[in-house]
Order: sequence, then C-alpha cells, then structure tokens
Amino acid sequence: MNLELYIARRLIGSKEDKSTISAPIIKIAIAAIALGLLMMLVALATGVGLKYKIREKVSAFNGHIQIYNFDNNVSQVSVVPIARDQEFYPDFNLTDGVRHIQAVATKAGIIRTEDTFEGIIAKGVGPDYDWTAFRDFLVAGELPDYSGELGEEVLVSRLLANRLQLQVGSEFNSLFLKDEDPSRVPNRRRFRVAGIFDSGFEEFDGTYVFTDIRHIQRMYGWEPGEIGNFEIFLDDFDAIGEKSAEIYGKTLSSLDTQTIIDKYYQIFEWIGLFDFNIALIIGIMILVGGINMITALLVLILERTPMIGILKALGARDWSIRKVFLYNAAYLIGIGLLWGNGLGLALLAVQHRFRIFEFPNPEEYYIDYIPVYMDLPTILLLNLGVLLLCLLMLLLPSYIITRISPVRAIQFD
Repeated sequence: MNLELYIARRLIGSKEDKSTISAPIIKIAIAAIALGLLMMLVALATGVGLKYKIREKVSAFNGHIQIYNFDNNVSQVSVVPIARDQEFYPDFNLTDGVRHIQAVATKAGIIRTEDTFEGIIAKGVGPDYDWTAFRDFLVAGELPDYSGELGEEVLVSRLLANRLQLQVGSEFNSLFLKDEDPSRVPNRRRFRVAGIFDSGFEEFDGTYVFTDIRHIQRMYGWEPGEIGNFEIFLDDFDAIGEKSAEIYGKTLSSLDTQTIIDKYYQIFEWIGLFDFNIALIIGIMILVGGINMITALLVLILERTPMIGILKALGARDWSIRKVFLYNAAYLIGIGLLWGNGLGLALLAVQHRFRIFEFPNPEEYYIDYIPVYMDLPTILLLNLGVLLLCLLMLLLPSYIITRISPVRAIQFD
C-alpha cells in the first residue's frame, strides 16, 4: 500500500478543510490553473488553425512543390515550356508521400471592359486540376470543366468581379502580349464567367483568373504536350523540404524544383512567428499557475504543521511527507486541468461550428473568421506538460518540510 497516497487521499476528502483559511486560496489556485489552461488551448488552437488556413490557401494556388524549366525566370508567368510527357506524370513514382500532381501554365494579360481594366495572370489548367480547395472558395456559379472541347469558361475572384462589374454568365475581352513583345499585336480572347470564388487572399484573388490550359498553349504557340510547370501536393506538408530535395535529385537536369516556402518566404516567415507567440503565452500561463500552486502548497503545509511533526515523530522521512503534499497538489492541479479542458474545448467547439469570433481586419490575416485546430495528442501533451512543470515548480517550496522540527511542529498552534 502507498502510505503517502493514502494520507493525501484522506486529506483531500477531509470535510474540515472546507472551512479552513486555505479553502479560498486553494480555489483561487484551481481557478488560475483552469484559466491558464483555457488560455493555452485558445492560443494554441487559434495560432495553429490560422497557420494551417493560410498555408492551405497558398497551397491551393501553387501546390506544395513546383517543377519547372531550369532557367533564371523569377516572374509569375511561364516563359520556357517543358514536356508534359514525363516519367512522373500523371502517376508520380519518384517518391512516396505525393497526393496529386497537375500540369499548369500561366500568362500575363489584361481584362478590359467598357468602364475599366485590370491586369491579371491567366492560369491555364486541365482535367487533372484539383479543385478541392476552390469548392470551399466558390461563392457563385460553378467550377469550370475543361475535360471536353475548348470553351470560353473561366473562374474569377469576387474581388476582380466587383472591380470589373462582372457576374456569373458575363462575357469580357482580354488581351495578352505575344511573346512578351509590346510591339506586336496582342492576342485577344473573349471569356465567359462560369464561377466566382473568394479565398480571402487578396494577393491571389486580385491576380489569378483560371482558364483552359489550351488557351495558354495556343497564345504561346506551344505544342499540345507542352506546359508551363507541374504542381505537386504532398500528404504531409512538414516533409516539404525533404521531398523537394528528393524530387530534385531524381528529375532531369533540365528541371528545377521550388517549394512554396521558398517562393513566398515572407508569408511563411510571418506565420512562423505564431509558434513563438504560442510558446510565450503557454510559458507565461504555466508560470502564473505554478506561482498560485506554490502559494496554495505553502498554506497547506502551514495548516498541517502539527501533522508533519507527528509523522516525523513516528519515523516518517522528509521525502515521504513531501510526497503527501505533492500528491495533494497534483490532485488540485488535476481539478484545474479538468475545468480548463471543459471550458476551453467547449469554447473552441463553438467557434469551430459557428465561427462567432471574427477578425476586425480580415485583409491582414487572409481570412474573415478566427480558425481553430486541435488534435487529441496535442491536448494530452499540453495537459501532461502543465501537470509535470507545475509539480517541478513545487519541489523547491516543498523542501520547507525538511526544516520543520518535530517538537516545535507538534506544539504549533
């Protein structure tokens, strides 16, 4: 039988403690742990949720890894084509962990209406294009289908549609320079709006218009088997660096690879700061909770000084007595964690389902509501970390028990 645990359970179940001076202090300590864990859960869930959402939106427009011609082109448009007929397309077999590969091409142009005009990048896609993310972005009309004959349907953003006063079914003219040479008569294309999307990412919404890749091939004068680049989607985003290097090493020397982290390094450096903010909040909350538990533990020791003296007189070792109070403290921390988990997870579930809380300036965060993400392993690890760190903080103040004299403790009133 674990004597220390038995004594701690008797102390926890004692009705006398409910009217002692330590009762309100213990309640404050429990509330501090609960509130601290709630703040940690909210900070972690919102920080990770926002990071994942921004990452998903950037990936939706670019894929995780791009394969393109090895040259010095740093623009957003295709310049030198590559052959669609590659050993890794359409079934990617160079490495595992690849979810999808698609062929695309881009060309800069201008949309012109009777009242205004906007510069765009026309992104040509084919039947292999993954529209999964854009099904969530779609706000009007439908996604275009490029599996049949060459048509005029395009997908535009709500931002461009508002600027150009376009609706689903509207037709418009667009101009594209030939071989990027302003002196030549530009290519003219007439398109019809099939659908309107809104990703909330103004940098992309104000730029891209999705069209049939065959339009881009014809304007460039390419063969049907030539494309601008490949976009690769991975199963695990965290393996993007490793997979990019592996793919680069297994493709032809005339091909190069680039990750979206390298392409949009400023965005990913910014969202990388979320991890530091989350760690800072968690550290502060653990420190606050630990200090409150130290106060509660010292008050418990003060109230139980006669008991400590009796246990020492009976031959109990200092570490054994310290364990009694540490067990008691672990129980109080557990109560706080239970309340914190209940309140925190309920709040996060409500936000995930109803999206009550929104950003006052969504254009700065690329999303109008505050996203949340949390998984069970993270929750368990956070709770275990809080429990262990708080108990470690209590080891030093529990050392005061070793300084208590049995004779004086028994006489203590």
